[in-house]
Amino acid sequence: MVLSAFTIFLSAFLLFQIQPLIAKMILPWFGGSAAVWITAMLFFQSALLGGYLYAHWSVRSLGPRTQSLVHAGLLTTSLLLLPVTPSLAWKPAGGEEPIMRILGLLTVSIGLPYVLLSTTSPLIQAWYARRNRSALPYRLFALSNFASLLGLLAYPFLVEPSVTLRMQSLGWSVAYGVFVLLCSVAAITYGRTAASGGPAVSEGLDGEAPSKPPRPAEKLAWMVLAACASTFLLSVTNHLTQNVASIPFLWVLPLGLYLLSFILTFDLEGIYRRKVWVWILAAALAAMAYGLGTWNSRTPLALVIPVFCAGLFIVCMFCHGELVKRKPPPQYLTSFYLMLSIGGALGGMLVGLIAPWVLPGYFELAFSLIACAVLMLAVIDYRTWRITIVVCWAVAVGVTVASYAYVSSYGESTRAMVRNFYGGLRVTESDEGTEEEARTMVHGTVIHGKQFTALDRHREHITYYGPGSGVGLALRALERSPLRAGVIGLGAGSLAAYAERGDVFRFYEINPLVEQLARAQFTFLGECRGRAEVILGDGRLSLEREQAQNYDLFVVDAFSGDSIPVHLLTTQALELYFRHLKPNGILALHITNTHLDLAPVVDSLVRKLGKFAIMITNDRDEDREIYTATWALISSRPINDAASLDAAEELPHRPELRPWTDDYNNLFQILK
Repeated sequence: MVLSAFTIFLSAFLLFQIQPLIAKMILPWFGGSAAVWITAMLFFQSALLGGYLYAHWSVRSLGPRTQSLVHAGLLTTSLLLLPVTPSLAWKPAGGEEPIMRILGLLTVSIGLPYVLLSTTSPLIQAWYARRNRSALPYRLFALSNFASLLGLLAYPFLVEPSVTLRMQSLGWSVAYGVFVLLCSVAAITYGRTAASGGPAVSEGLDGEAPSKPPRPAEKLAWMVLAACASTFLLSVTNHLTQNVASIPFLWVLPLGLYLLSFILTFDLEGIYRRKVWVWILAAALAAMAYGLGTWNSRTPLALVIPVFCAGLFIVCMFCHGELVKRKPPPQYLTSFYLMLSIGGALGGMLVGLIAPWVLPGYFELAFSLIACAVLMLAVIDYRTWRITIVVCWAVAVGVTVASYAYVSSYGESTRAMVRNFYGGLRVTESDEGTEEEARTMVHGTVIHGKQFTALDRHREHITYYGPGSGVGLALRALERSPLRAGVIGLGAGSLAAYAERGDVFRFYEINPLVEQLARAQFTFLGECRGRAEVILGDGRLSLEREQAQNYDLFVVDAFSGDSIPVHLLTTQALELYFRHLKPNGILALHITNTHLDLAPVVDSLVRKLGKFAIMITNDRDEDREIYTATWALISSRPINDAASLDAAEELPHRPELRPWTDDYNNLFQILK
């Protein structure tokens, strides 16, 4: 029992350590987008399905000795893939479709080890149930989820802040080697000790008659319940991180609650009583539907986040509690876990693969609420629960109406709404019919550019790019013609309004939809007095392939959201920028961020590279639509422009911060 429990614990812990580790390794290759995590989750759920398929097949089709030898052989073979690191052959050249490339990269890099880790819990539970005929192994599933929760919490709070990526990879690989040894011993021990005349997998325990196999309808119910919980997890995560607040590490909370519900329902079976939890679920669905339909960006986060996270937990407790009530005898546990994994993978496909191409906005939560309401109506007892029936049907109707209102509200004042792998984009129109009429590009909750629609106001420098902003003062300090500028992050193309005849402004933009909207809905690029070029692809990867561009000014404007592209703010990144700058050129970093204090990070990089830097924060001017913005201006020589120096302040210095590199960064240390 000790060997089985420890092996399951270690495998589950490693599963939830490799997930953020490998995702962080490949983030720089795909622009640091939050969608990398969602796509990786799709792979992890699909690989989990592969592991459960293998476990189900081996238990049903192979004898104990053959099964143990096959599994030990696969475990040994997987050691050839260590240490875990993505192959450079999968690094994109620019413009490739990212989802299938990420899935292929993960399959080649960690596919076999991940599948084998996934098989451990159902496989060892099946072995344990066969050797201990009267023992129920489902508590081992709760142990597995407890280890997963520990692995999930340990990475962002303990591992990532203190260990480089290279050491993380080596440490994980060593721990995986220990797991291979333990699991191989468990497999061989099982093969040797399984009674040759013991019960077949279809037989009952303790001499009882074999239990009837689960009906197809029961298996379908397992899958649907698991799919509902998985879809709801990813939908709430998307809603909170994309539509509500770009708060780093916010994705950890929903996933932790999802795992906690597994632990509670499978380890404390009496905790779920259907009649009680149906009422709790009805209240939760009503609260979330109300919030979805009526709350906006001005609603306090202290209300929004707890309500939706509590609602997610209640939905998961309902779905997983119903699964526990429906769990089969142990001889059918591999088919039970198989259907759970199919449901989990289906949820991942719906949110990670289908929704970005089918839904123009992050509307999957609205549909998930309706699906949960339908499940609630399906489990109530229509013979005796009269008051419950009325309440549940009323809630279901209310959820449907509120979800419809939420989706419809996005059409108000919206000129365009599109979505792809990199996120959802909207172009809204405000103050119509007045001199202040303007169009705004919004990515999630972050404004990516704004333009007045009146012809005589097209070229006004507003939002983060006013004349008194750091980038405005940098352009004034250069005062040369022609001017050559490079910009990472296109947005609406606002900076193109600064170009004069003979100037070249070269924009690097990873999301092709941003360029489409910038050209179709705004005029910054079309009316540029100089030459505006747009290079599609990750900015850093594009710069690595280009010859030195001799820019007078290089602007990095990509740090305003939650999933900031950290690879654009490392020692190696700044060295690359200066390779493309003239000796007297200026590097301008837009470091405005609600939740992260990036200024000390820039200070540590500047000190390491021996450069000069000033920080400029301009005041907000609501009458002129100029926002408060913080810029860091970095150069190889001191900036002597009087206006810049008057507005300048020193970057804050924090000696405990290590300079970020491609191998190390720590967002946790700079949370505001």
